[in-house]
Amino acid sequence: MKGQKQSRVDNLEKRMAAVTNVLQQLINEMGNLKTMTLGNYSLTKNLPGYEEAVEKLKKENEEMQQVSKGETKLEIPDEQ
Repeated sequence: MKGQKQSRVDNLEKRMAAVTNVLQQLINEMGNLKTMTLGNYSLTKNLPGYEEAVEKLKKENEEMQQVSKGETKLEIPDEQ
């Protein structure tokens, strides 16, 4: 009986070690993604037309929020 309990404990320890390794890899990958995202953001800010694009996105976002609140209705043009 003692052998079975020890085997189970060993198995659980191995599983916990595997989960710990996976979580550590995920944490590392999240750090890499953060670095890449910040780099892309910095690069994008320097592109021509960035400010105009941001303003356009803000306007579109406001319009979508109004549609979701029911303040305005989406108009779909008739196809001819």
